[in-house]
Amino acid sequence: MQEGKRDGVTGRMTTGHEWNGIEELDTPVPKVVLVFLALGFVFSLICWLLYPAFPLVTTYTKGLLGIDQQQLVTDQVKQAAVERSSWEAEIASRDFAAIEADLTLMQKVRETGQTLFRDNCAACHGAKATGGPGFPNLTSKSWLWGGSPETIAETIRIGINSGHPDTRVSQMLAFGRQHVLDAAKIEDVVAYVQSLSGKQGDSTQIKAGQEVFAANCVACHGANAKGKTDVGAPDLTDRFWIYGGDSQALYTTIYAGRQGYMPQWEGRLSETNRKILALYVSTLEAAKP
Repeated sequence: MQEGKRDGVTGRMTTGHEWNGIEELDTPVPKVVLVFLALGFVFSLICWLLYPAFPLVTTYTKGLLGIDQQQLVTDQVKQAAVERSSWEAEIASRDFAAIEADLTLMQKVRETGQTLFRDNCAACHGAKATGGPGFPNLTSKSWLWGGSPETIAETIRIGINSGHPDTRVSQMLAFGRQHVLDAAKIEDVVAYVQSLSGKQGDSTQIKAGQEVFAANCVACHGANAKGKTDVGAPDLTDRFWIYGGDSQALYTTIYAGRQGYMPQWEGRLSETNRKILALYVSTLEAAKP
């Protein structure tokens, strides 16, 4: 590196660095930068003096203002708990209809229910409650066991095919694997089931499938195929499917059967929280296109 020299254009000294004919000017730091650095240091010093800042051996400097953020947060949490206990007591003591009629309480239900849902239910039903393969869409209003808040609360409490002694029990038979229906009849009933939700198909196959349905499926799904909430059988006439409504998915369902599972939440969530969650789920609506 050469010694610096004075630049003929700017009149400033160079640093002695040169690269491909370009020399670096020894430009001083702008004064405004130094001013802001000084102001920042002064501001930091004031904060160090006023607020808790430096750790000591067994404690820390308290600051001249005596502000204790830990105590402040603790007090805020206690205050929030007191406020929550008041409206939670109202929810616990009222029936579902009375709560739904109270707009203030329902606002609390929506706020708290959303958190409860995301913490406990979103892993299966999704953050927006739209479900996925094997998990029902809770915004569709296509309920397996009924959609009243009372019914939803009971489903949450005991689960489906869970270990609870009062669990709801539901199972789709494996018609193909158990040799109840052969491949041709399964294909026929698949065509018929798809026609129930508006899909066009071969009329002869659909008619044959209707006969297969009448002989094997009406006990659970009903003669009109709208399902039965007392056995958890889904409505086959809408466009909402738990395992998929395409031909392959339906064939697999009929051939191999299905047995969904929902855990019981009694013992994991309090009765009041289950009540809030049931009310929240009952208010969910599908997003508008």
